[in-house]
Amino acid sequence: MTSSFAPAASTVVDSILFRDAFGTQRMRDVFSDRALIQRYIEVEVALARAEARCGVIPAEAAEVIARESRLERIDFDHMRHETDIVGYPILPLVHQLVEMCGEAGRYIHWGATTQDIMDTANVLQVREALDVVDADITELRRILADLSRKHRDTPMAGRTHLQQALPVTFGYKTAIWLAMFDRHQERLAELKKRVLVVEFAGAAGTLASLGTKGFEVQQALAEELGLGVPATTWHVARDGFAEAVNLLALITGSLGKIALDIMIMASTEYAEVYEPFVKGRGASSTMPQKRNPISSELMLAASKAVRQHAGLMVDAMIQDFERATGPWHAEWIAMPESFILTAGALHQAKFALGGLIVDTDRMRHNLGISRGLIVAEAVMMGLAPAIGRQQAHDVVYDACRTANDTGCSLSDALAALPAVTQHFDRAAIDRLTDPANYLGLAPQMVDRALALSAQAGA
Repeated sequence: MTSSFAPAASTVVDSILFRDAFGTQRMRDVFSDRALIQRYIEVEVALARAEARCGVIPAEAAEVIARESRLERIDFDHMRHETDIVGYPILPLVHQLVEMCGEAGRYIHWGATTQDIMDTANVLQVREALDVVDADITELRRILADLSRKHRDTPMAGRTHLQQALPVTFGYKTAIWLAMFDRHQERLAELKKRVLVVEFAGAAGTLASLGTKGFEVQQALAEELGLGVPATTWHVARDGFAEAVNLLALITGSLGKIALDIMIMASTEYAEVYEPFVKGRGASSTMPQKRNPISSELMLAASKAVRQHAGLMVDAMIQDFERATGPWHAEWIAMPESFILTAGALHQAKFALGGLIVDTDRMRHNLGISRGLIVAEAVMMGLAPAIGRQQAHDVVYDACRTANDTGCSLSDALAALPAVTQHFDRAAIDRLTDPANYLGLAPQMVDRALALSAQAGA
């Protein structure tokens, strides 16, 4: 028997099938239609209160407006129909609020323009959304710190150009990830002072309709909403919103990097890490043995989509004169989707990394597949004090060629060379060719990253 459900949306952020893969209910709630209209009402009410404080409208009118302007009284179908005609939702909303408020309705939207209300409402959404992202990053940093601490000394092959390069530790790798998100959280805190500011300036941005009361009302409105006051109106200066979405692109870009590392490390040939096991997750419809890294795939996809929206937001900064003729509308597409996709990617990251399965034995095995060649540099530097740097280079070069040609280990090849054995016994040679003994300052970098992260979170 099939169950029936209401028609669903056609985009992944709202789809009944994909919405929880690409987003979270918490972030969808922030950007839902009802939440947006509630924000519009919140701004209109705050404006009335601010203007009453400044003596621009009667205090009694502001009280009525605050009491009677209720989301549950909105006729959404009528508002949608009128918005289709007008092109913007504020005039249709004001029509209904005026009717709700009776005589006091004449003072609704006093001295404001549509973009004042919409932009300020969007700022309120962004403030709430940034708090959600901030909390997710805090949790992700805790997870990464735990991984870094646990695997501070877990040796594995470091890879450059997808080839084994030098040994590192898995904790070193995750500490690099941690430091990225320390910086993202710092960036998030810094941008708030630039982005979380009121937009209220009237038809052309000059506050002309309020005469000498303009700045006073603007300040009072900002106080009512807990926002900052901008130096100038910013209705055609869109760097704030562009900065916010570009931060999301940086955040999801870092998640995409982590996802790519996990996906490669989870491949059959590497088999070093796995996403948490959940029965059926990542299963193939035709190959029962498959265990696909689904969370990482979703993180990578989100990073690509948010990057596109970040570019769109930068494009939307190019606005004509004192009111844009289209670029503004592009933000309506980019901002909600960017925040929802970012929340979804962070959710997937917390799941994948929070339960990450790390096969330390496999990491050590992979570290040994080059038969010691991965630490040729270490051997050269170890021999150099005894035989000279250039001679050490030539000796190790010859030993590497022998190991490659015969399939023996670097240790065996070195042990067959008198230039080496006259200075080093077999135990010393084995120590020199053990990758676990050539980790550089990787463990100490983990310690430094953890200390700085803890300091940043204090």
